[in-house]
Amino acid sequence: MSRPRGSGGARYSTRCAAEKADFASAALPFGKTFRYTHFAPFCGGTMPGSGTDKTKNWIDQPGPVVVLVEPQLGENIGAAARAMANFGLSRLRLVKPRQSWPNDKARMMAAGADRILDGAQLYDTLEAAIADCSFVLATTARAHDQAKPVVGPNEAVRQIAPRIAAGETVAIVFGRERNGLENHEVALADRIVTLPVNPAFASLNLAQAVVIVAYEWFELLTEGKLPFAMPEKSPQAPKQQLLAFFAALERELEKVEFFRPPDKRETMQVNLRNIFSRMQPTQQDIQTLHGVIMSIAEGRKGPARGGVLDGAEAEMLRELLAEHGGGRAPEERGPVRGLARLLRRNPTEAERLLWQALTNDRRFAGRGFKRQTPIGQHICDFVSFPLRLIIELVPAEKSEGAAAPRAARGAWLKERDYRIVEVLATDVESDMATVLDRIGQHLA
Repeated sequence: MSRPRGSGGARYSTRCAAEKADFASAALPFGKTFRYTHFAPFCGGTMPGSGTDKTKNWIDQPGPVVVLVEPQLGENIGAAARAMANFGLSRLRLVKPRQSWPNDKARMMAAGADRILDGAQLYDTLEAAIADCSFVLATTARAHDQAKPVVGPNEAVRQIAPRIAAGETVAIVFGRERNGLENHEVALADRIVTLPVNPAFASLNLAQAVVIVAYEWFELLTEGKLPFAMPEKSPQAPKQQLLAFFAALERELEKVEFFRPPDKRETMQVNLRNIFSRMQPTQQDIQTLHGVIMSIAEGRKGPARGGVLDGAEAEMLRELLAEHGGGRAPEERGPVRGLARLLRRNPTEAERLLWQALTNDRRFAGRGFKRQTPIGQHICDFVSFPLRLIIELVPAEKSEGAAAPRAARGAWLKERDYRIVEVLATDVESDMATVLDRIGQHLA
């Protein structure tokens, strides 16, 4: 083999200078223009990229040599080098590239695959470039009327794999961008490689041709193993959990008379169960679905609209509870969680607005405010246990029946060192900023 004109040992020292140059556009043979981003900040550092990770080991397995015959543009050489790096190929040989070498635009288009370009070797003739090769494949989109086996890229890599495993040097030759390989160059090959493409538009970009063959090689090398898979964040739901979910779902559907007509009930149940069974849901999936069903059936827990009662009805409920001492007999001392839950799920308009304002104001973040929470036998509109602070929403029209219970509740809470801020519901709806400032004065 004749001595290569360029050595792969010396690193290209003008990379940063090239990256700082003006690469606003580069004319490509098919008439389009590429726009390049600002590369200067990355000089000397790790090249960023959506799939580039220099913390991982470079795959360094024996593979075929890629030979580019008289490539016209440095951009295509760089793109071909990037394709080689993508799929584990490292040996690049160039036969009389048209532009000077090393080439700034090639390095730019390589997008970080510098080691491929650094190791590239230059030759004066194709015969010299393949002199040490025992098996050569020529890629072409044209029938050259030569008595040579013609194979696709998949079959090509299957034929070269055992040869490379045996230590042989195998080359895959790619032709010029404009007219590919000449007849005498194809004659040097042992096989012709071609692709099933549109016969009316069979010409591929040089780097595209390289990436297809390189992909087939890497897929064979890795046995098609993908680099990552969907993470299993939750195990598959056991049948017991599925059956419990089905029972809850069917119970709620029964309440709204979904299973009609009665003679179709069994079929509808089977269809519903099959829908969820085909999903193969995880334990977390079933928990989420169960929460969705119960939220729809029982109303939302938060202050947003969607409870059983509208704003006016929610105000009437609170007025009745206030008039009747919270809806409890004086001697009753059991928990009031059920009543608190009902109030939380059916807020008044003023309560909903104030809660939304409290949660969005940074002054109240992390202060531990809760809605409709029991304190002893009493349920307060808003309470912060860390601050011992209670916010009471007072309706615009106070009923005489509610005044006495409200006073008694206030006295009971003050005996236990709770501070009470009374806020008019009308103020919440008309001047929220003033209301928040007033509450903020009690945060210390």
